[in-house]
Amino acid sequence: MIVKQIELNNFRNYEILSLPLSEEINILYGDNAQGKTNILEAIYLCSTTKSHKGSKDREMIRLGTDEAHVRMQLKKADIPHKVDMHLKKNKSKGVAIDGIPIRKSSELFGLMNVVFFSPEDLSMMKNGPGERRRFMDLELCQLNQWYLIYLSNYNKILMQRNNLLKQVGYNKKLMETMEVWDSQLLEYGTHIIKARANFLEELNLLVGGIHERLSGGKETLTVSYEPSVAAEFYEEKLKLSLERDVYQKATGYGPHRDDIVFFIGGENVKLFASQGQQRTAALSLKLAEIELVKRKIGENPVLLLDDVLSELDRKRQRHLLDGIEGIQTVITCTGLEEFVGDRRRFNHICHVTEGTVTS
Repeated sequence: MIVKQIELNNFRNYEILSLPLSEEINILYGDNAQGKTNILEAIYLCSTTKSHKGSKDREMIRLGTDEAHVRMQLKKADIPHKVDMHLKKNKSKGVAIDGIPIRKSSELFGLMNVVFFSPEDLSMMKNGPGERRRFMDLELCQLNQWYLIYLSNYNKILMQRNNLLKQVGYNKKLMETMEVWDSQLLEYGTHIIKARANFLEELNLLVGGIHERLSGGKETLTVSYEPSVAAEFYEEKLKLSLERDVYQKATGYGPHRDDIVFFIGGENVKLFASQGQQRTAALSLKLAEIELVKRKIGENPVLLLDDVLSELDRKRQRHLLDGIEGIQTVITCTGLEEFVGDRRRFNHICHVTEGTVTS
């Protein structure tokens, strides 16, 4: 799959932009805060309906305007498609695929698969579990349309249940309705737990060999899924923890509390690995993610690298660039120093300055 062109109108700091992309490596360079990442965000938005930053629609609309348009021309299995995204300040976004409006976000997921790699991913190993859950969710939503539906419904039910837990202290009779929310929470939550377990099992089959190669055969990386509660014990745990949930006014068990643990040679990466080991592990994870998508859908995903090369030493830069051979990639960076001495051909180089892109 290939992104042929991205068009922006009043999106972030871009008044208007029409940018064709090479099918191989595209480099966007320039100083910080000039709009490089905004282009990657637009591609990600047209692939998932969401910002990789978690930004709301109104935050992506150019200051002083009330709406923005993002259009992406792409090719999947040699068939051309066009995605139109209409962002509005005070209304839900409008999305159309090939000129036909869609009603649900799930209809867009899977049309274009993207893998996003940013400096935040390099610290995913040592940061809080929220980032690691988000890593699972973003990839699973692209690979499995049903997962997006389960996750969206689960989050809605979880919010309702937590609101009910807060109100029970004032009105005990509300406890009678708890079973209704619990049955739905169990249904969607169980699907999520099983999907995450399968995803990480498949990822584990790939990441070990990749990490061993990157570390020169010195280390082996494994990824362990740490669910808040196993699927088979979920219902029992939810009932047993009800009294505590009422006291704490929050749901204590479920996929919203899941985590992933990374091990190098049996040692927890978060606790014992050096910064260099953590970065190699994060790089291995992204390369494994690319390979998994390729195996699942039979095509390479589009890779978005947001200023990540400057965070890697020369050796890891080379491993990353070697690992993306033949994959359409859009790279942002502040300068071209990372590519000095690299003999591969960079097909499209653009300079970005204050929302203006010059080839």
